[in-house]
Amino acid sequence: MTTKLPPPPLAFTNARLVLPDALRPGSLLVRDGAIAAMGTIDIPGDVEVIDLDGLMLAPAIVDLGVFSVDVAACHAGGIVRIGLMPDQSPVLDDPGIVQRSALIGRPRLWIHPIAAATRGLAGTDLAEMAINAQAGARAVGTGRRWISDAGVMRKVLAYARDLDQAVIAHAEDGGLVGAAVATEGETATRLGLASAPALAEALAIARDLMLAEETGARVHFRQVTTAAGFDLIRAAKRRGVAVTCGVTPAHLLLSDIAMTDFRTFAHLSPALRAESDRQATLAALRDGTIDVLSSGHDPRGPEEKRLPFADSMPGMSGAETLLPLALGLVRDSYLPIDRLFQLLAANPSRILGLDGGKLVEGAPADLLAFDPDAPWQIVADRMIARAGNTPFDGLPVQSRVRHLVKGGIRLELPPLR
Repeated sequence: MTTKLPPPPLAFTNARLVLPDALRPGSLLVRDGAIAAMGTIDIPGDVEVIDLDGLMLAPAIVDLGVFSVDVAACHAGGIVRIGLMPDQSPVLDDPGIVQRSALIGRPRLWIHPIAAATRGLAGTDLAEMAINAQAGARAVGTGRRWISDAGVMRKVLAYARDLDQAVIAHAEDGGLVGAAVATEGETATRLGLASAPALAEALAIARDLMLAEETGARVHFRQVTTAAGFDLIRAAKRRGVAVTCGVTPAHLLLSDIAMTDFRTFAHLSPALRAESDRQATLAALRDGTIDVLSSGHDPRGPEEKRLPFADSMPGMSGAETLLPLALGLVRDSYLPIDRLFQLLAANPSRILGLDGGKLVEGAPADLLAFDPDAPWQIVADRMIARAGNTPFDGLPVQSRVRHLVKGGIRLELPPLR
């Protein structure tokens, strides 16, 4: 029988440590795959020492709500853990499939499956939620769709409560959205695109909040993108409902104007909103209503994007651009760096029931060292991801990952393109 040896000890010196409540200079020691000490510490003689020369050292990103296992793109973006959405082929609605999905990225990526709430994500019959949890599922998800049957959704929430798992919900009333590809408004009218009112989001959130409150379940709305949606979330939090919500950089930085040239890279789900809703999303980030910032990583090849806008598939490649776009929000004073990593790592970890996501002694040594000032330009054709369908094509950004550690083991970063 082979005994697995712990990873060798490792020390980072001359770092700027992104702690849960501050940014402080110091060093960090890793032993047995965990953070052993931080701050002003004596470095033992038996460890490999990496002088960061002023780079920031933060918890590696936990990307909640990824649709594709894309290891190279994750590493380029400082991600070592992903919450994998159930919308896979086959759907993550069976314990065997759930268990296998958790093994896909080993040993280079932690994959935490989000099991389907209903069989085949059809929204009718409940999946084997308890057995899937035993197989490794960290949460229950409705996938890209809203469960229209309130009775089914109530059962999902009640069973998830009993399993102490969060329900990762999509927040759009399917009856209103239908086959729409844009948000109702001037842009959709000018382009002649099938559209749905932004109200579809608030209607879905209102119902699911009422059900979550009644059942005592934890619910996480993967993306909230409208002023009305955020108002409902704020009110529910004040009442003590166990609700959290997330967003991607796209809905923080882009409005539906980004679709004006019919560029399918801007075909997203939910669709891009009006500028007033984008401003409301930024306000929700600033006031703490938003709990999670994620990539929504969903790479789509040319066969799905080089089509008329209405025929293309929604989704964007976001893993390797999440960190630089998020740091732009820090530079623009929407939030401090320590709170950013609560949104990128600590809060997603908590929702998925994981240890870590923070630089604290005893936590898993999932670490990200990055240069926040390194300039580069996002170019779709040069992205490391499986497909470069990004609505930020051509945008100059700052920040490069320099070192990445998973469970105390240094990972080899993909070469820059």
